[in-house]
Amino acid sequence: MEIRITTSHILKVLEILSWIIFIGLCIEAGALLFNTVYAMYKPIVAEHFWNGADLSQLYSYDKGHFVAQMSLVVTVAVMKAMIFYLLVKMFYDKKFSLDKPFNAAVTRVVLNIAYLCLGAGFFSMWSIRQMKWFSKKGIAMPQEHLLNIDGADVWLFMAVVLIVIAQVFKKGIEIQNENDLTV
Repeated sequence: MEIRITTSHILKVLEILSWIIFIGLCIEAGALLFNTVYAMYKPIVAEHFWNGADLSQLYSYDKGHFVAQMSLVVTVAVMKAMIFYLLVKMFYDKKFSLDKPFNAAVTRVVLNIAYLCLGAGFFSMWSIRQMKWFSKKGIAMPQEHLLNIDGADVWLFMAVVLIVIAQVFKKGIEIQNENDLTV
């Protein structure tokens, strides 16, 4: 008895994983946003923030800086959730076909994901630089991984790779259309 794992099986597994990751990222983004708003009414929340991060010193230093920092963190979290939303939507709308893998809809999804990765990288970098600036002022800040904003360079790298892949897809569409016309 031989088990064959086909591309369609792998795509189904990836679709399920995309849903799971999307739901987890939505929960993270929602929790960060909720905790930020809730901290404005109950300052004790800043001490026991998301993932055990202690932002109480930043909150007591200046509420405006607290909101600005958390806006950057929430923006990164929302962008990550949007990346997986686009993947889930692509699978749900059946835009990806193994018969004709190169199509304009998939190319748009890849480009949109690339732009979101680029944005997540820039906002992560901005947030980390702002945290370092706060640290230089003597404000104790949590580590980047506790707020899930680390890896800005990876996001930027992934954006460039996806932009290249989108260009390959565009060329693939041209070749596919030429082949359709010659047959």
